[in-house]
Amino acid sequence: MSKTVTFEMIDSHIGMLKLNRPEAANALSKEMLKEFLQTLEEVKNRSDIRCLILTGEGEKAFCAGADLKERKGMNDREVIQTVQQIGDVVKKVEALPFPVVAMIQGVAFGGGLELALGCDFRVMSTDAKVGLTETSLGIIPGAGGTQRLSRLIGAGKAKWMILSAKRLNAQESYHYGVTEFISEPEGLYERTLQIAKQISQNGPIAVRLAKQAIDQGIELSLEQGLNIEHTFYKKTIGTKDRLEGLQAFQEKRSPVYKGE
Repeated sequence: MSKTVTFEMIDSHIGMLKLNRPEAANALSKEMLKEFLQTLEEVKNRSDIRCLILTGEGEKAFCAGADLKERKGMNDREVIQTVQQIGDVVKKVEALPFPVVAMIQGVAFGGGLELALGCDFRVMSTDAKVGLTETSLGIIPGAGGTQRLSRLIGAGKAKWMILSAKRLNAQESYHYGVTEFISEPEGLYERTLQIAKQISQNGPIAVRLAKQAIDQGIELSLEQGLNIEHTFYKKTIGTKDRLEGLQAFQEKRSPVYKGE
């Protein structure tokens, strides 16, 4: 039986984590959620990963959200537990120390978009569609969608998307600010890899600390955020990477960072 979540290094410092249930539109089954959590535990402490691409197998879907066929056989308690587990997966993706780029093809609805919202960036195919469509099923987003989407694009647009169960095409998604990049389908992988490489060529310690500073400071006052930034900035001063960056600048060459 093939794994429902796979991981591989596709470049010296870039990993790819892939949902592998294309026959079910990469819907989040209980087995997939279990394997997803295990895989995240395995990769989170890897020092060789400077950027991670998260995507789904096949052209049909990034992730269609919860497995509704499986859910039909659940009682209320099991439904709530499964939604909480989806939320746990999203939080663990969000908490990864290195940047995560969602490569979105096909559809990303409900929990699928919630998963993408846990990533740092979203790259979307021009023929893809995204949406938090739960209200059309008589429920609401339960894995962070109401909170992450409103923080990303503002309360007004988030309320419209969620309350109307609107499905956005790529241009709409880009206009709303749900996705940062869009690409033609045939160039989606190359565009996503280009973005990941642009990140991974920079100082890995600095990139990780900058991500932490933004994530930890964004909901605080400006003064508190500035204190967090200063704390993380000081952590870069004693690194070999900082000295390499300065030396490379003086020698007019590309720096070779080692994460030290």
